[in-house]
Amino acid sequence: SQRSLAEITELIHTAFLVHRGIVNIGELKSCDGPLKDMQFGNKMAVLSGDFLLANACTSLAQLQNTKVVELISSAIGDLVQGIYYENSKSSEENCLTDDIGISTWKEQVFLSHSALLAKSCQAAMELAKHSAEIQDMAFQYGKHMSMSHKLHSDLQPFVKESSSDTTAFSLNSAPAVLHQEFLGREAWIKQIRELQEAIKAGKGVTSAIDLCRQHGSRALAALECFPPSEARAALANIVYAATRF
Repeated sequence: SQRSLAEITELIHTAFLVHRGIVNIGELKSCDGPLKDMQFGNKMAVLSGDFLLANACTSLAQLQNTKVVELISSAIGDLVQGIYYENSKSSEENCLTDDIGISTWKEQVFLSHSALLAKSCQAAMELAKHSAEIQDMAFQYGKHMSMSHKLHSDLQPFVKESSSDTTAFSLNSAPAVLHQEFLGREAWIKQIRELQEAIKAGKGVTSAIDLCRQHGSRALAALECFPPSEARAALANIVYAATRF
């Protein structure tokens, strides 16, 4: 049942990745290809994602555990909410980052990146009939490990030695949000065209690295309630990989 749950989680994740492949027809240029091809591609992305999601829901029902169904269903809802928020705030090309703090950033990242893994970890413990305390520790591991992984990904354009001025990065990544907090909104807008170098020289990168390691430490702390094993060591290694700079 736990293997089935892992497959269900991967199906849901893949379905949302496929759905994210839908392109905005209104932003297409003539050099992007025939419009009909793009429209057909969008239809296939919608149908393929829905097909994967339907299979995941069917397999979820076959687990015959109402709490697990509730957990994974709520995770799907979190994903939809998180991705909808991301898309609604990025409708304009090269738009400035929202005026948000790191706490708001954490809430958004939890919805769009951490909820599925955290609740799947909790559901795995429910299938194994573990106590509520153990289930919560599994949830905390999944949440903080995925948060540290997202922070690690956000930091790559700023910590890679080979990164160039043209390296793409998100204006809503953790270093950018933290840099905005330290700098102030007005000065942030003035610096927008030379933002990457400004973030490298400011406190945003070091603060994001610290935050990444904090989430990694909390993920490792959540593992302490489980007995030493090869599986626990593998989970810890995931955290070590996501917090290494």
